Amino acid sequence: MKTVSKLILLISLFAAPLALLAKTPEEAYLETYKNRTDTPVPVKVVTPRVASDYAGTAVKLEFTIDGAGLPRNITVLDSVPAELANSLTVAVAGWKFQPLFREGKAISTKVVLPVRIVDELGYASKFALN
Repeated sequence: MKTVSKLILLISLFAAPLALLAKTPEEAYLETYKNRTDTPVPVKVVTPRVASDYAGTAVKLEFTIDGAGLPRNITVLDSVPAELANSLTVAVAGWKFQPLFREGKAISTKVVLPVRIVDELGYASKFALN
């Protein structure tokens, strides 16, 4: 029995550092924008959760990122059920961006964010397409 306990302890010692290296889907998405200067860079994202019935749906959102990096005037460009549109706009309203700078000043930027609904563990979560 002691050998089994030692083996479990040994495995857990190796697994713990690997678990720390694992990234959440949100962290992985943010990582795709690392070192970009041609677009406002997301620094915080909120993943909305909707019914898995929407899995496979593609939706475009249009909004302005203000000088403080906050999304404003979020509009759903596609015809989708109100429940889905509301979940997406509420989530994106919680995002934060590093705004674009021109001549040393943060500027407002209009963006279109394509989103694909994916089913993950029985619920659908949304991530913007790169």
